[in-house]
Amino acid sequence: MKSATTLQRKRSISVSGHKTSISLEDEFWNCLREIAEERGEKYVSKLVRDINAERQFANLSSAIRMYVLRHYRDLVDQQDRTIAPINGNSIEAW
Repeated sequence: MKSATTLQRKRSISVSGHKTSISLEDEFWNCLREIAEERGEKYVSKLVRDINAERQFANLSSAIRMYVLRHYRDLVDQQDRTIAPINGNSIEAW
């Protein structure tokens, strides 16, 4: 069986006026773009700046991965709390 390999892609980005390089897998870059669009932000760098300001991890790439993971886990949690609609109205499970 052939193992799947996901390559990291290094990109340069400006964070709070400072150029930095971030290595992430394409899936994470795509997720960052999606999340930025959901937030109404034109540039991924704004989202990365916010992640950087709040990060609790030593490296920015790890902080971004954790942010993306939490974002999608929160979405799943929100969906799990909603019971199927009755008469077009959703009912909160909690």
